[in-house]
Amino acid sequence: MKPRVLAIHYTLTNTKGETLDSSAGQEPLYYMEGSGQIIPGLESRISALKVGDKQKVNVPAAEGYGIRDDKLKMTVEKSQLPTKKINVGDQFMVGASQESSMPVTVTEVTETHVTLDGNHPLADQDLTFDIEIVEIRDATDEEMMHGHAHGPHGHHHH
Repeated sequence: MKPRVLAIHYTLTNTKGETLDSSAGQEPLYYMEGSGQIIPGLESRISALKVGDKQKVNVPAAEGYGIRDDKLKMTVEKSQLPTKKINVGDQFMVGASQESSMPVTVTEVTETHVTLDGNHPLADQDLTFDIEIVEIRDATDEEMMHGHAHGPHGHHHH
């Protein structure tokens, strides 16, 4: 059985009701089931929905972007970073290679050092997704080979 590709429109809010992310006014999000493209707590809760279904889905932090881990924080000398202009909130990838690299967020900047936090910005947050399923189809062979979904017709957009 081929995995399915689902296209969803979503609005993501936090427990205060603030919108964190939304596909409104844009292309829907396409993802292939089982590919890890969306957080597990969301995928498991919407897998039974059908095209046209709308649902509010609550995802606890542990099934979303995880629980904050202080071991993922590090302080490095500014000289080790690729750029001198660094501001709190900047995000970039660190790691020996693309495969092992992870996104970090700058949380503190001093004259000589920068504190980087490898936790996802949404770690520790319970999330609410307003979901609408707009399309469900079988994955294409190309998508299965690449392990993720492409746009409306199974191809990358540019």
